[in-house]
Amino acid sequence: MSANITSRLPAELLAFADEVGVEGAVAVEGGRTGWTVGGLPAERTRLVRAPVGVLQVEPAEMTVRVLAGTTVADLQAALAEVGQCVNLPAAPGAVEGGTVRATVGATAGATVGGVLALGCSGTRRLGWGPLRDAVLQVRYISAEGLVVSAGGPTVKNVTGFDLPRLLVGSLGTLGLMGEVMLRTRPLPDAEVWLAGSADPVAVRDALYRPTTILWDGTTTWVRLSGHRGDVDAQVGVARGLGLAGCEGPPELPPYRRSVRPGQVRHLTGDFVAEVGVGMVHVPEPPVSAPLEPAVAELHRRIKAIFDPTGRLNPGRNPALR
Repeated sequence: MSANITSRLPAELLAFADEVGVEGAVAVEGGRTGWTVGGLPAERTRLVRAPVGVLQVEPAEMTVRVLAGTTVADLQAALAEVGQCVNLPAAPGAVEGGTVRATVGATAGATVGGVLALGCSGTRRLGWGPLRDAVLQVRYISAEGLVVSAGGPTVKNVTGFDLPRLLVGSLGTLGLMGEVMLRTRPLPDAEVWLAGSADPVAVRDALYRPTTILWDGTTTWVRLSGHRGDVDAQVGVARGLGLAGCEGPPELPPYRRSVRPGQVRHLTGDFVAEVGVGMVHVPEPPVSAPLEPAVAELHRRIKAIFDPTGRLNPGRNPALR
């Protein structure tokens, strides 16, 4: 790494790289809100913490640079001061309910880097898109102890592998995130929940970009958020479908599995499904199907390229969720 590049990196990031070092098994410890997903770190793995701090908020550009150890709650609080937020869920299974200006995806303890490493989009995915779409740039520590920068602040910035998207959901097995640049969005002026027995697919077809639709086989819950006038208009449509205002969403079961969005209406048993997304929350851990040989080989080759000695988060497997 050249001196001029090093001089532009935050001191906290350089200190983090020194702490990670170049030898020995190492894993990043955050808020432990998704600590068991994909397996626990192997014994004698050294635990480190990512640096903390909101580095730069650019309201006009709708971006924020933040160190990965910063809690989601602290980041959202900083962005709320300029009327913005970022599409990061609080933790696996979090519904991000409550008062939107105080709690958009914010649960004490969950860190930005941890949420991105886990890669589970929140229940706003239907309206706000998947988690990885919020990531513009990542600076991570490689298995060789180097600070690597990938991505950039512009939309058309990829001329090869899109490493930020690859790192999201990798459970820290390819690199340890130290700093990220995220795309922000305006805080919604209004947010309401409605519920009723209406058909969830009919509800989705009738409403314009609902933020969330949940269904448990009997009841449909809808979250509408955005400009006050738009939300009020959509509430009128929802009421015409038989939905009425409610205090909030149901409690989500602790485990998740994916199905094709069109298969949601054929589900049975106890579940809460995210309609239009294909994510299903269930009370028991789903049985993980083995990866197809070609996919397993691709996983192995990628891991061998990024972490040939296997020192980053040994014991964790992104395929086990």
